[in-house]
Amino acid sequence: MTTDGASVGTSGHDDPAARMGTELSDAVVLFHDALGSLMGLSAPDHKALGILRREGPMSASALARRTGLTAGAVTGLVDRLERGGHARRERDPDDRRRLVIAAGGPVSPGLAAAFAGLGKGMAEVTAQFTPAELAVVARWVELTTATLREQVDEIARLRASEAAGSPSPDGSSTG
Repeated sequence: MTTDGASVGTSGHDDPAARMGTELSDAVVLFHDALGSLMGLSAPDHKALGILRREGPMSASALARRTGLTAGAVTGLVDRLERGGHARRERDPDDRRRLVIAAGGPVSPGLAAAFAGLGKGMAEVTAQFTPAELAVVARWVELTTATLREQVDEIARLRASEAAGSPSPDGSSTG
């Protein structure tokens, strides 16, 4: 990619590693879109619900930081999750003045079956690798996850800077 934006958004067709990463990313997003559709949710809403299920109740601002969404977007997200019975706003047990967002409602049988199918398929994939190979894959996943989270944070900072009318990283004014 160049800094002038000429290749921003390209999939790196000439780079096998970039193409593989793009294909993996597409498959993951489409899988989560399909899962979300079982619950009447978009892929981003489904992923946010997954964060709440895994990490437990959190404030709206913590959910915004964790997802890279703006405060307004998180409000809409939580409203949608609440309307669907997937989450609820509740008092923070450590500070009753604050609200936290908690996952709620049972996992649907369709969703449970989809995850069971994924678990079975991934077990079959994993069985094809030696422990040493799996250690390399695990390291790649950990490093990739950390890099993606850093990029989400950077994009959130850029968005906040642009909303405030601050100069962008290239020095041009955004407001």
